[in-house]
Amino acid sequence: MKRLLLATAAAALVAGTALAQPASAGRPHDLADLQILAINDFHGNLEPPTGSSGRVIIGKNPDGTDQTVNAGGVEYLATHLKNARVGNPNTTTVGAGDLIGASPLLSAAFHDEPSIDALGDLGLEATAVGNHEFDEGAAELLRMQGGGCHPTDGCADPAAPFKGAKFQYLAANVVDTKADKTVLPPYWVKDFGNGAKVGFIGMTLHGTPDIVTKSGIAGLSFTDEVVTANHYVSELRLQGVMAIVVLLHEGGLPASNVYNYDCNAGGNLGLSGPIVDIAKKLSPSIDLVITGHTHQSYACSIPDPMGRPRMVTSAGSFGREYTDVRLKFDLDKNDIVQVAAQNKIVTRDVPKDPAATALVAKYKTLIAPIANRKLGFIAGDVPRSLSSIVETPLGDMIADAQLAATSAPDKGGAQIAFMNPGGIRADLTFAQSGSEGNGVVTYGEAFTVQPFNNYVDTVSLTGAQIVTVLNQQFTGANAGTGKKVLQVSTGFTYTVTGLSTVSDVRLNGVPLDPAATYRVSINSFLADGGDGFPELAKHTNKLVGPLDIDTFAAYLAANSSAENPYPVPAAKRITFQ
Repeated sequence: MKRLLLATAAAALVAGTALAQPASAGRPHDLADLQILAINDFHGNLEPPTGSSGRVIIGKNPDGTDQTVNAGGVEYLATHLKNARVGNPNTTTVGAGDLIGASPLLSAAFHDEPSIDALGDLGLEATAVGNHEFDEGAAELLRMQGGGCHPTDGCADPAAPFKGAKFQYLAANVVDTKADKTVLPPYWVKDFGNGAKVGFIGMTLHGTPDIVTKSGIAGLSFTDEVVTANHYVSELRLQGVMAIVVLLHEGGLPASNVYNYDCNAGGNLGLSGPIVDIAKKLSPSIDLVITGHTHQSYACSIPDPMGRPRMVTSAGSFGREYTDVRLKFDLDKNDIVQVAAQNKIVTRDVPKDPAATALVAKYKTLIAPIANRKLGFIAGDVPRSLSSIVETPLGDMIADAQLAATSAPDKGGAQIAFMNPGGIRADLTFAQSGSEGNGVVTYGEAFTVQPFNNYVDTVSLTGAQIVTVLNQQFTGANAGTGKKVLQVSTGFTYTVTGLSTVSDVRLNGVPLDPAATYRVSINSFLADGGDGFPELAKHTNKLVGPLDIDTFAAYLAANSSAENPYPVPAAKRITFQ
């Protein structure tokens, strides 16, 4: 099998489109044109996301700042996908995981049923599971697939019970250890007609157990991505399916954050992260790898084990982009022989899709009394960062909120609070998102920032354990590109040298005593050792506190007013050298 990665005039502005050697002159020319449209990391963003989450970087301004365009929103995504299919009858739409979970209130309040319906309506046919598909547990994921009312909350609309996904979830590397089989099908075969069949193997990252709540994945095992994919390649080929695509919820980090950055320019691969090693080991019989998880944009050529170019793609996050992949399928060889891919922006200058508009309007009406409740006021934008290796104003604010909720002796007696950056999903923006007024923070906006409904637990840790936790930001699962700097509460300071060494750890100006015991507030995800912090799971004397969103809401109400809005934190508690 020989794949040609095409570079055409139309694709000249496309990330990662590369030119391989021409196919041999003796190759049959009975070719079928196929199209794959791919999305990833939608995270239930039915409405256009706000702040940096709602923009795509398209270049640099003369002063070096980012040039951006507003993007996203399911009403626009549906229209863009419909337009992309025009003139391409042999088409399918697929996903690479995290299409639900960590969702804004409009979807999360209804257990992501609205997003499942919207994704089915816009033509999605199959998707890999991601780690966030397990946020509410495996049983809830199966309900997303098969339908039925929520076991606790019932039906969002009793007159129209949830029917489940119109598309197929795939989980090739998620095994029910008791039943000894995958919890969902490992692959799906798309028959385009005329003998053109393509198999899609869907997987989440092997490290999913490290980044989800343990109770949600009890009884499941997550197998190695390469071993799993290569196994199912053999199974598909035995069935006569020679053209194979992997949908994998694991990704990489391009050297540039411009959406159409050419990561193969200059002869060097401008992409790092786990997907690079995985792609180099996946069977040469795999023609294309569609990825996600890192929320980045790329379409790169990475050599397969035989040294031949193979396209690896990712379409950002939150429905701001999609990948348009064009394939040449050799009907004589029953295989893909050419691949071209480009990421396209979901701009907001197209007509809204009527069906998507009706769905969004329905759920906005249902959620309005809750979403529009005013919590407090901010003096300016309170941003998170797209990087996980910095302290942020919003991280400080959330840590302070959790400390305030748990510092009283009868509430836990907390002295310190830590917040994981991955749990902060959006900026708090000064500009109004509706009609609430500039600077007003609504419940819906706060929930978009913290959508997980984690409990805030207060636990006991020694000073030595706390130092170990801080070091685990740069070691073990968080070594290399996986660094995750915990956001810290007021009064807690320390220094990081070279993004590897932690020193001068202090509480209220006093050096931390390794032998002393401190009360620390963390969310329930971190209390399980999540995000690569196993030392946190060794805590003692846990007191389960309120939901994180409730602590945030109460903190805003107590510490801001229209006359005295909450000031933007300076984010100077961690010193980086």
